[in-house]
Amino acid sequence: MSEPTIFFSEVNEKQGAFTRRAFLMGGLTGVGLLALTGRLVHLQIVEAQRYQKLAQSNQFNFRLVPPPRGLILDRNGVTLASNRPNFRLLVSREADMDVEKTVDDLATLVTIDAKRRARLIRDIKRAPKKAPVQVMEDMSWEEFSRINVRAPELAGVTADMGEVRVYPYGGAFAHVIGYVARVNDKDIETAKKAGISPDPLLYNPGFRIGRQGVEKAFDVDLRGKSGAQKQEVDARGRVVRQDPGGDIPATPGKEIRLTLDADIQNRALEVMGEESGAIVVMDCRNGDLLCMASTPSFDANRFVKGLSGPEYRALAQYERKPLLDKVMSGTYPPGSTFKPMVALAALSAGVDPTIRTNCTGSWYFGGRTWRCWGRHGTQDMHDAIKNSCDIYFYQTALKIGPDAIAAAAHAFGLGQTFDIGIPGQKKGIVGSREWKRKNFKKDKTWHPGDSVNYGIGQGYINVNPLQSAVMTARLANGVKALNPRLIKSVGGVDRPPGNAVPNLPYAKELMDYVRGGMIAVANDTSGTAFRQSQLGLGDVLMAGKTGTAQVRVFRDGESRKSAGVRWALKDHNWYIAFAPIDAPRYAISVLIEHGGLGGATAAAPRAREVMRVALLKDPELRARIEKPLPMPELDEASLAVGAAPPAPAVGAPPPITPGAPQ
Repeated sequence: MSEPTIFFSEVNEKQGAFTRRAFLMGGLTGVGLLALTGRLVHLQIVEAQRYQKLAQSNQFNFRLVPPPRGLILDRNGVTLASNRPNFRLLVSREADMDVEKTVDDLATLVTIDAKRRARLIRDIKRAPKKAPVQVMEDMSWEEFSRINVRAPELAGVTADMGEVRVYPYGGAFAHVIGYVARVNDKDIETAKKAGISPDPLLYNPGFRIGRQGVEKAFDVDLRGKSGAQKQEVDARGRVVRQDPGGDIPATPGKEIRLTLDADIQNRALEVMGEESGAIVVMDCRNGDLLCMASTPSFDANRFVKGLSGPEYRALAQYERKPLLDKVMSGTYPPGSTFKPMVALAALSAGVDPTIRTNCTGSWYFGGRTWRCWGRHGTQDMHDAIKNSCDIYFYQTALKIGPDAIAAAAHAFGLGQTFDIGIPGQKKGIVGSREWKRKNFKKDKTWHPGDSVNYGIGQGYINVNPLQSAVMTARLANGVKALNPRLIKSVGGVDRPPGNAVPNLPYAKELMDYVRGGMIAVANDTSGTAFRQSQLGLGDVLMAGKTGTAQVRVFRDGESRKSAGVRWALKDHNWYIAFAPIDAPRYAISVLIEHGGLGGATAAAPRAREVMRVALLKDPELRARIEKPLPMPELDEASLAVGAAPPAPAVGAPPPITPGAPQ
């Protein structure tokens, strides 16, 4: 009998090994059960609320709701930019969506042409999953109803009501307020490059951002804070029902109030008609801008929806440039409206204003003949301002040089930009010896002929109508170097006024003298704008200064009249003014681009009409205008005229004169 191959020295050795293994496995099992129990306790008790929220998030979605954009109002609370309801059609791409079929189905409910169909298919396919693409806006109620009835049958299709920006006055405030437009990829990239996380609102198909003017400068303030709409969804993410109780309300954007006056602005647009130019009205006491009209303008409402290529090209290529804000971005030679600055500089330099210069209509200097628009005879400074005598200011500018003139121009706001809250201002040019040294590569010397031209607002001098209005307002104020103010308040918080500024660096009596010349321009019967400056408002009178700015060089003997001359070659027309003359309240600057010869022909009559509205809207001035005039004092002889005859005298008749009628 063979022996076993495995021999146990003890009978219980095998049983002991089994027992140890059983204990080890049992321990491991117990630890596993304990860990599983602990994890279940953690999930069921500790993190119960977290997983409950996750489960609800699978059941409910929150759709971003854009807030109402903040209103823009004028100084009196008139709405300049608001919002209106907008019925929109949206499509969100789903995993198994047949995009072509969906668009074709929609075409049976709303109008979608072939070109638009191709663009929609491309946009929907490119859009991220679940990101809505706007198919149509401003749907009629019938279209909106048809879509809503069929929406359950159309995967990813929704029709909702949002808001769209509306500008009640169309183009009257377009350059100042600007407009809103759709967000594009460039806007997203710009935010990312600036290190800013793009606002989720930027991805919303109905959201618009500011593109120009106040809309752009205060875009963040006007946006507000987005809300959310709670929706119950099925396993595939489709909306089953709304849950209004869980909605998060949106916070409207801030209200912005401007210093502009809708009535004055609209009147400015009316009087400009088809002309190209600008009108600016400024309060001489606090710097508030009451009018900033640039014409021709454009309808900002058209830009909200988006212009077609041909429409935009028509605006951009029109020679009168409706897209250019001529108030701030258009710069022009000021012509004779610059002469008050030359006069002030001369007075400050010690020039005697009573010294007379003889104007024969021309003056030979530097190898050429410098001409005047008329023959004024002997002129002192007062007469030269009143008659706008070029010969006097040629010689005066030559006498004092450019630096004194430039100092006066800078002190009164020319050659600078102002913090009015919106971008787009151009500084223009205020020439001086230092300016020419810095800006010219070859001929850096300021020549005497440069001063001669400078003296009548031509040559190295360019201003915009806003600067011209500031210059006039500071001169009319006579004390403060006023700054213009456009933004009155943001979100109910007032902005600083424009009169919290230093005083002007010129003596009051010097400014009084210059203003006296401007008063004569508009009120002396021989002034250059007497007839066009009569307001017809009782004792409320206006002071002003005309200006004509050349845009081309005239050959000897060539007529400067505008008849038969192409529009782009005609002179610019200027008029600056302030009123009332005894206590100035409003200053105005009017530019008529290529308006023709003589500032009184086109600019002054329009300035008068706009100034009348500003004065009549002022309660104190209106009361003064409507105040009955006092009865005239008459002497006894005047009182006897037309009185009843004395009682008849009793007595013999007078003798009859032969041949006299009986």
